Amino acid sequence: MSASSNRAEEPRQAPPTQAVVTSTRPTFSQICKSLFAGGVAGGLSRTAVAPLERLKILMQVQGNEQIYRGVWQGLVHMARTEGVRGMMKGNWTNCVRIIPNSAVKFLTYEQLSREMSDHYRATTGSGELTPGTRLLAGACAGIIAMSATYPLDMVRGRLTVQEGKNQQYRGIVHAARTILAQEGPLAFYKGWLPSVIGVVPYVGLNFAVYETLKAMLLKQYGLRDERELTIGARLGCGAIAGSMGQTVAYPFDVARRRLQMSGWQGAKDLHSHGGNVVAYTGMVDCFVRTVREEGMQALFKGLWPNYLKVVPSIAIAFVTYEQVKEWLGVEFRISE
Repeated sequence: MSASSNRAEEPRQAPPTQAVVTSTRPTFSQICKSLFAGGVAGGLSRTAVAPLERLKILMQVQGNEQIYRGVWQGLVHMARTEGVRGMMKGNWTNCVRIIPNSAVKFLTYEQLSREMSDHYRATTGSGELTPGTRLLAGACAGIIAMSATYPLDMVRGRLTVQEGKNQQYRGIVHAARTILAQEGPLAFYKGWLPSVIGVVPYVGLNFAVYETLKAMLLKQYGLRDERELTIGARLGCGAIAGSMGQTVAYPFDVARRRLQMSGWQGAKDLHSHGGNVVAYTGMVDCFVRTVREEGMQALFKGLWPNYLKVVPSIAIAFVTYEQVKEWLGVEFRISE
């Protein structure tokens, strides 16, 4: 009687896809907490490495003059000529940009990966994401977040490059107004195309490698939940993910910075040609002229300080995001 009753009840059970969809939908409170955690992670991770971030940009923009020749020499030069405040120059603007960027990026990745997982669970019975699907979700999240905050990145780049003797902007608002008046609204999107191309491998690999490495560790040590991973293990996964993504995307980051400074008199001391500030007609022209005038290695200027910056920065961002969400009691996490 009991067995026949169980068999009779089986057809009336809700389809697996329906249960999965309703159980994984985040509430408004969860979304807000996730956005907050992403913003905290972005602001903290970038502030921790602000001097290296500025040095990287200065090395990317400079021509053959080589004012900044290495990490230690560059940091000492900044400290002597502009002091501690100079070493942190542009960080406030960077935080104004990176906080919403990071918040949107993490939340978008979670939503996209959740939708993909639900789809695969409904069609194949398994909701586990592959490295390829994680790469796709991360790339889409990076493009959306970067495009939404790109004008702030443009302003931040200008504020970061200007030096004490050649101050043209007094702050974020003044820089934005001056750029709009002198160069027009499209100037806020200078370098956007190489940024889009570069963000695909950069952010995509960051998420894909980080999540894949954590999944491998869980299987390797027979752990049931990623919360059982130590903070050190997650920092290591984030460091590897950051270094891989940055290496692949770095030439596009150099092109982005140079295009942002293209035709701007404030960058004349760092990079000039025939006594005039360098101006590029577009991404291809930037790549061609950079390689022709400075060699292929110019596409990787500032890579070493960037490694020193991006490895701890990405690691701190991932771990801070997950820890803040855990403290806030948010049920869903990146890899779920």
